Amino acid sequence: MPAITVAFFYQDEWEAQRFRDNVSPEVTVVALPRGSAPDEVDAASREADMIVGGGRVRELDVARTYSRLKLVQTLSAGTNYLPTAELAEMGIRVANNYGGNAVAVAEVTIVLIVSAYRHLMVQWDQTNNRGTYMEGFQDDWERFHELTGKRVGIVGLGQIGSRVAKRLYGWECEVVYNDVVQFDAKYEAACHARRVSLDELVETSDVVTLHVPLDHTTEKMISDREFELMKPGAVLINACRGPVVDEAALIRALDAGQIAGAGLDVTEIEPIEADNPLLGRDNVVLLPHRAGTSIEAREKSIDTAVMNATLLSEGKDPVGVVLPV
Repeated sequence: MPAITVAFFYQDEWEAQRFRDNVSPEVTVVALPRGSAPDEVDAASREADMIVGGGRVRELDVARTYSRLKLVQTLSAGTNYLPTAELAEMGIRVANNYGGNAVAVAEVTIVLIVSAYRHLMVQWDQTNNRGTYMEGFQDDWERFHELTGKRVGIVGLGQIGSRVAKRLYGWECEVVYNDVVQFDAKYEAACHARRVSLDELVETSDVVTLHVPLDHTTEKMISDREFELMKPGAVLINACRGPVVDEAALIRALDAGQIAGAGLDVTEIEPIEADNPLLGRDNVVLLPHRAGTSIEAREKSIDTAVMNATLLSEGKDPVGVVLPV
């Protein structure tokens, strides 16, 4: 088994320690705090075969300084901030966390759906911050909906979308999905989900929830045309990446009453701008892109990095490798 060197860029020391404690003896770990000075990083990690923490190689000029680099391992699900196609041309693969934060995002997705459907955040804000108990909520029964019996359309039935589907089964929902990947019948049965075209999903679902990576094929995949197809009472959920939704089109749809509301963990520009028209709406739930944040998610993501370091040292293919697009 050949020896390899891994440069691990950590936020907290325990992350690097968890990685060190679990990799095989053939793996040399160079652990550096994220944000370390460039000269310190270069001196310590120039011979790395693998980098954990993809932010280090956002720039190709930096990647070129790693003459032995074979794998960039992110601790996130998304890799859109990395030049994957250009790295691939250099013989460098990029792997994501292979579902490390899938449960965390799936749980928050359910919260976003329920919160948007029941206006929970507005009620909380009025009661907790404004002291206007029940104002505007006494008699308007038609604003509130239950999930039971509703059709939920999941765009992207991968690591995260599949877990959303499995949780919705317990809420007695009908789940349909669309994906560029062709899943087999066993996978669909485990998710209790039925494949439909994207147009049918958008047109017939009470809730549309997005769980796709951001690349040139998915950028602004939900825009004016899709909002025009959606039911007037439908809710859009986005817990993947902001630019997957055409935000200007979403605002137009909300203003026109084409959809009933939205639950968003992400926006096109982050942090969200102070004058963004999505702010202050009682039918939009906004979170600060923290759906995937949990201690368990971080541990599982680090464990994926451990697995891939072991596979790399054994000359095997890593898991979670993303397409170079």
